[in-house]
Amino acid sequence: MKLVLNLLICLLLLVKLYHAERTDDEEPQPPKGPCANWMGGAPGYPGHNGLPGRDGKDGKDGQKGEIGEPGEPGPKGDIGEGGAPGSEGPRGFPGVPGVKGEKGEGAYVYRSAFSVGLTSRAPQPNVPIRFTKIFYNEQNHYDETTGKFRCSIPGLYYFAYHLTVYITDVKVTLYKKDKAVLFTYDQFQKNNVDQASGSVLLHLNAGEEIWLQVYEEENNGVYADNVNDSTFMGFLLYPDLDLY
Repeated sequence: MKLVLNLLICLLLLVKLYHAERTDDEEPQPPKGPCANWMGGAPGYPGHNGLPGRDGKDGKDGQKGEIGEPGEPGPKGDIGEGGAPGSEGPRGFPGVPGVKGEKGEGAYVYRSAFSVGLTSRAPQPNVPIRFTKIFYNEQNHYDETTGKFRCSIPGLYYFAYHLTVYITDVKVTLYKKDKAVLFTYDQFQKNNVDQASGSVLLHLNAGEEIWLQVYEEENNGVYADNVNDSTFMGFLLYPDLDLY
């Protein structure tokens, strides 16, 4: 009996609570708990985070965007290795000729040459043979009054002579600075005209002289006339460049 009475009291209280909390816009709410616990409890603690879900599938590519503004130029890179040579290109047209240069100053300095001939029989021994027929003596380094060549440009020279031999034997000598450096001997054959010749390379210093002379009086058959020549020549091969 007592249990029934408690139930009735609980129902009355629930009905009273229901009417007190109801509004015109709300629907009737059922009781929140059993009649033995009609009052609401304290809020519970938040639950733990759940496990992360699986990654979703990649979405489809979007539409291509517009071209952006050009960026600032980057720093200059290192020079790369040279490539292999390419094939030879076609030959170009000839260029326009350049202006003619001025004449050099040293061309005439290195010139020294002479070529002379005999006009009569050779003089007596022990004196230079005077070759007075001048073929070439532009620099005047050969003196026809003395028969001597005087060096004006130090360097290496070439000298040669070709002599007609007639009447008697010939023995001549090439002198350099009062010293015999080359001898030539030719034995005359009777009733005939012969030739004697010689050549040599010599280094000369400025002021040194070269000449040709008969070596012995009895061997003085050097000859020349209007159809036979006896000649003497010399020229500079190259100068001493350390002096020019």
